This record gives sequence, C-alpha cells and structure tokens, in this order.
Amino acid sequence: RDSFASGVIKVVSGPTDLGPEFWQELEEVLLFADMGVPTMRWVIAELKKTVRKSPSTSKEEVVELLKKILLNVLEETQAEATSLLDGPCVVMMIGVNGSGKTTTIGKLAAIYKAKGEQVMLAAGDTFRAAATEQLQAWAQRVDVPCVSQKSGVDPSALAYDAVQSAVAKKVDRVFIDTAGRLQTNKNLMEELKKIKRVVKKVVEDAPHETLLVIDASTGQNSLSQARLFNDELDVDGIVMTKLDGSAKGGILFSIARELKLPVRFIGIG
Repeated sequence: RDSFASGVIKVVSGPTDLGPEFWQELEEVLLFADMGVPTMRWVIAELKKTVRKSPSTSKEEVVELLKKILLNVLEETQAEATSLLDGPCVVMMIGVNGSGKTTTIGKLAAIYKAKGEQVMLAAGDTFRAAATEQLQAWAQRVDVPCVSQKSGVDPSALAYDAVQSAVAKKVDRVFIDTAGRLQTNKNLMEELKKIKRVVKKVVEDAPHETLLVIDASTGQNSLSQARLFNDELDVDGIVMTKLDGSAKGGILFSIARELKLPVRFIGIG
C-alpha cells in the first residue's frame, strides 16, 4: 500500500502536466503495483475519459478519481459475510501450498471466537503431516477443537466427520483446511470437488463459503490461480496474505474486476 501510494504521489508532485509523460509514469506505477496490463489500461482509459470531459482537471483531482475508481472496483464485488445459521457455517479454505491457508484459518478462528462463536477446525490437508501439526498448534493456541487423523487419510472422509461433529456439538463455524498440491492440478481439483460434495451430505447447503487464499508475493500469477480455482470450484471470495512483504497487492483489483470475486480478508505477518 505504502509503495503504491508513494509512487502515485511521486508522479503527481513531479513537474509534468497531464500530458503523455504523466500518463506513462502513472501506467508504470500501476504496473509496478502488480495491477496487470488489462486492468491498468482500463483504469487509465477511465481517467483520461474524465480529463477529456473536463480539461481543467488537476493532477491532484486525477489522484482522487483514481482512488474512487479503485474503491468502486472492490465495492462492486463485495457481498455480506455468511452470518450465523441454524447449523454450522462450513467454510472451505483452498489455495496452493505455501499461500498461507493454515495460518489464515488460525487467525480467522481467533477472530470469530472473539465474536462469541463456537469454532471448529478440520485438518483436511492429510497429504502433509506438517500441515496437520500446524493446524493443531493453531487450535491449541486459539483454544478451539481440531478434527484430525493420521497422514494419508481420505480428506473428504475427514471433512465429513468434522462437519458431522460440528453439527452434533452445535458449533457455529467450521473451517476446513485443504491440500494445495497433488500429483496434478486435475487430481487436486477433483479432490476438492469431492470434499464439497461430501459435506453437502451432512449439511445440505455446505460449504457456505469457499475462500481462495492467495500469496500476494506471487504477483501476476495470482490472477491465473484465481481463474483456475474459480472455474473449477466456484470461489466465493479471496483472502490475500503476506501483504506486508515486498508484494504490492495491485493484482487484487484485476481479480475483483475480471473475475468479480470479493476480497474477504487481507493477511499480514
């Protein structure tokens, strides 16, 4: 955020007027922020359209308009978070390995528990023992139950057991961790689809949310990841992690604009 803002401020405070050099510099700032070429071109076109209608527009006014355009891109996709249901709200967390799914689940568990909800975790990444151990550690830290089994167990069976347990114990919200890498993308997608089908056998309209966790440092690759997962699994929202690192996060605007997916949470640390 700071990197993006400082880049825009540098362009605005420069000696150039609203001519070709100004627009070129602004394009570079947007691209450096990982916005992506199609969305960058659309943003610049929207800005130029306003300037053509009102030639007296100042650089400062262009910046304010830029803020409004980017805010509108995000606001147009926003949907209300799933509220408490009669049964458990089942949230399925998906994404490639290393994106921060398990840590995100731990943080969300803490947030919802602080709101007074009964939360349960399900260690559905049964292909990596370390993933189960990490989720168990988060469960202990937040003081919530965690359903887990030995490595190699069918993840859909574990998810089924977890949701059944959540229903029996009148849990408000259950987060299902999932694998991020199998032998092929096809195998991964089929496994995730199976989990979605299986949990419906316990709670008819589950999962109520399928959230895709994306590492901000992957830049332009984030859009292709989001498109792939959304095409296969009907993603409900994006969680972008590690936004406090070297990443700029501008790709969020491309994901929101091109895929119409809401940004549900931002993760740092």
